[in-house]
Amino acid sequence: MYRGQTVGVVLPAYNEADHVGSVIESLPGFVDRVYAIDDCSTDETWDVICDYATVGDRAVGDAESPDEQAAEEVLVPDGHGGALPEVVPVQHGTNQGAGGTLKTGYLLAARDGMDATVTIDADGQMDPTQMDRLLDPIVEGRAGFSKGNRLADADTSDGMPPFRLLGNWLLTLLMKPASGYWRLRDPQNGYTAISREALDAVDITAIPDDHDYPNDLLARLNAADVSVADVSIPAIYGEEESTIRFSEFVRRTSVTILRAFAWRLRAAADRGRPHLPVFYVAGVVGVIVGLFSTASTLLSGVLPGSLSISWPESALPLAAGLAVLGLALGADEASDGEVISE
Repeated sequence: MYRGQTVGVVLPAYNEADHVGSVIESLPGFVDRVYAIDDCSTDETWDVICDYATVGDRAVGDAESPDEQAAEEVLVPDGHGGALPEVVPVQHGTNQGAGGTLKTGYLLAARDGMDATVTIDADGQMDPTQMDRLLDPIVEGRAGFSKGNRLADADTSDGMPPFRLLGNWLLTLLMKPASGYWRLRDPQNGYTAISREALDAVDITAIPDDHDYPNDLLARLNAADVSVADVSIPAIYGEEESTIRFSEFVRRTSVTILRAFAWRLRAAADRGRPHLPVFYVAGVVGVIVGLFSTASTLLSGVLPGSLSISWPESALPLAAGLAVLGLALGADEASDGEVISE
């Protein structure tokens, strides 16, 4: 228990036999229950989890969502005694991805009535000693969701590979309008904590199954009017290899961000801000028309029979579209979701 509230930890693991045991051992003493979830690994991850298991739970099968699965009891040996929190071993029958594993853990934590649920990866890149800093905004009622932020300053981002650093900054820029949390950074950070109330306010089963799940989750939290705490926490980088396939990640994340943006605008209209999607659509249409007319102007002297438009005329739709987009962004940012920097 942490400051009078029960704490569950969701520990997703895929081919992390070399690290998952040490992560379990390093968890703070205030953690009440750990949901150690083997996402159908091809190494000895499940065997290691079972070595630490203190609570017999269920092996998750192949149904669409954890709460619908016909699961059977897993017989596991007693773990390492009372020095560790309760460790619940869960195994997916098929690989369900990072988001799918998160959903399994969240649903189990909700089932058990955990006051706060933390997600931490099994690769050893997240410092368990920082967990209390994620939990403080939750137990104090200042936020319903908190997450690590590796982009807070040079110290927290030190050691992050340059390509990953660039990608995280780009995703930060894209997720500001997509999520509605304009002051949030490092949206892909998987070191998080969520309150029971915030978990109940979000349709967990609708979150995507892959690594694009944080983008969707943030938009859903904003639509539910949940405050977010951005906690400066450095990551630990070693020799671990990422399981993310870059081309697939870019494709899926781009679609998820666009879908989350559209879904959030619809939610904003339902909550009394119908002008917001109108401004965005009008601005985008103006920009597209402006770009077309500008291209026509450039080609007027090159292609026979092309539409001839003067420069001032061709620039008007583009300028108007950009102006309306600016209004949309300004109105959106003025009513952004609450972000607390820690």
